[in-house]
Amino acid sequence: MIEVNINEAKAHLSRLLGRLRRGERIVICKRNVPIAELVPLPSRRARARPIGCARGEFEVPASFFEPLPEEELRAFEGTSR
Repeated sequence: MIEVNINEAKAHLSRLLGRLRRGERIVICKRNVPIAELVPLPSRRARARPIGCARGEFEVPASFFEPLPEEELRAFEGTSR
């Protein structure tokens, strides 16, 4: 983990993003007082998730395909009054 002041972070953002990509954490300071921490995002899956993993686990009821009541439709449209 490295600590940088705001001015240094602004001046060297590309370099810091490269370090984040390699897994480092960066603490941003204001007048040498830590105020924020930059952490790398989790990496994406290397392969796509398979389709149908939950097949047979649940059943969609027929009522799912029925129209919504007018009151709920108005609520979605923001005209519930």
